Amino acid sequence: MRARRTALSAIALLLAAAPALTACSGGSKPSNDTAQPAALGVNPLQNPDGTKPGLAPITSDADRKSARDLIAQVKTAAAGAKTGYDRDQFGPAWTDNVDGVPFGHNNCSTRDDLLARDGKSVEHKDGSACVVTSMTIYDPYTGKKVQWSKQQATKIQIDHVMPLSYDWQMGAAKWDKAKRAQIANDPLNLIPADGSQNASKGDSGPASWLPANETVRCSYAVRFAQVSLKYQLPVTPDDKKAMLRQCGA
Repeated sequence: MRARRTALSAIALLLAAAPALTACSGGSKPSNDTAQPAALGVNPLQNPDGTKPGLAPITSDADRKSARDLIAQVKTAAAGAKTGYDRDQFGPAWTDNVDGVPFGHNNCSTRDDLLARDGKSVEHKDGSACVVTSMTIYDPYTGKKVQWSKQQATKIQIDHVMPLSYDWQMGAAKWDKAKRAQIANDPLNLIPADGSQNASKGDSGPASWLPANETVRCSYAVRFAQVSLKYQLPVTPDDKKAMLRQCGA
């Protein structure tokens, strides 16, 4: 009997320590508890849908080969005209009203979903399960940990890995608005990062812009390739060569 009581007590302690599950309507909300991998984030090869946090360096020879094999699948084409491009062509900024991507229709804005996905010690606005007001976040583009609050909103911005203007020039101009809203709000294509890095990138491809943190450049190239392949958008020949170089080609 004593052994049975001890076992039941141990089970009770485990249940008490387990994180509560939060129910939500529509799409799921991002989870970034202590069970997630290290603070640097997740290797993109192990994060093909973008729902896990961050952008960890790719370091092993085997993973770098897998990265090159993935990038090799990306098709190339010359960039088309930017004529007609406007941010509004990709739907309202950070809309939750988007089908076919993780976190869509979960009643939180895409921006808040991404901050919650990548942040640690996340605090929310009183009365809101969505609006992030402060957090600690590791910025993969600079390799620095950042203390962020909503009062300094632009300190951390959400980068479209494959920029929307780039998407437009590589084929998205022919899509309907629903598909453009998908790529604009797909967590696979979104990384919270240093605001000045995001501003310096603009709509550049990997041949003309890469993160300042050299340790994540292969990971960044992989993420660029993952978005390209998912949405069947080519990249320019120069960009593909640059992507392969980052992973040791």
